[in-house]
Amino acid sequence: MNTIEREITPLTDEDFFIVLNNFHAKFDFPVHYHPEYELNFVFNSKGKRIVGDSIQEYDDMDMVLIGPNTPHAWTGNNDHDDVRVITIQFQQDILSETTLNRKVMTPIRDMLFKSYRGIEFSKGIQNNFKSRLVELSDKSGFDSLLELLSILYDLSISRNQKLLSSSSYVNKYESSKSRRIKKVTDYIYENYHNQIKLKEVAEIVNMSDTAFSHFFKKRTHRSFSDFVNDVRVGNATRLLIESERTMAEIGYECGFNNLSNFNRIFKKKKGCTPSDFKKSQQMISKHQV
Repeated sequence: MNTIEREITPLTDEDFFIVLNNFHAKFDFPVHYHPEYELNFVFNSKGKRIVGDSIQEYDDMDMVLIGPNTPHAWTGNNDHDDVRVITIQFQQDILSETTLNRKVMTPIRDMLFKSYRGIEFSKGIQNNFKSRLVELSDKSGFDSLLELLSILYDLSISRNQKLLSSSSYVNKYESSKSRRIKKVTDYIYENYHNQIKLKEVAEIVNMSDTAFSHFFKKRTHRSFSDFVNDVRVGNATRLLIESERTMAEIGYECGFNNLSNFNRIFKKKKGCTPSDFKKSQQMISKHQV
């Protein structure tokens, strides 16, 4: 069973962005992805939200920026008449690479890069932006584009942003531009399903075990074993969402040597066991079919 669907958005080549107003939202759209960025603001509701391999509860208000092709969906309580969802979808090339590399645009560039993992904005920020997003839905023309850019900039410099999905799930690595780190992480992504020994990886970059351990942690802010486990858990969550394989099969395919080890490390990283994660994801899918 594959519960993730490709959405064809209403955006055309002539559009910079669109604003979708969903009053009395039914939350009946399945887990999906699309090549456009999406800023989704849900209010007067509560439920669960899935972004990549993150499944979390939200209450009253929820505002998340989602990058291109990152799977996402919301469930919610639609018993109230004032449930509303404002969705802003905008093209990947709304700003050129040259423009984003200008100094003043650096915060927006960095935020868009991080959005591949999904960015949750704090309750305080949600309250501050509620009226602006509502007003944006009533604007049109050039003024609406200026306001969207202003909103994106103000969000990009806001505090207490929270990344939702693991970096390994979206196959992104944002911590370093080091060639040696890239060489190592590429090796891990290609071989996470096998046993990976520190000594072997250190030899790839011509370093001793000790020197490599210090170097890797300094550049990535994580130990080598912790990074490998993040990659394995990220790929395991993808299989839990997209396949009907058994827990043992998924654990073995992702490099865990036994089911007990898989359960222990997955729970440490995700706060629940693989089977509980699977059940939670299935509840969302069933609610939306």
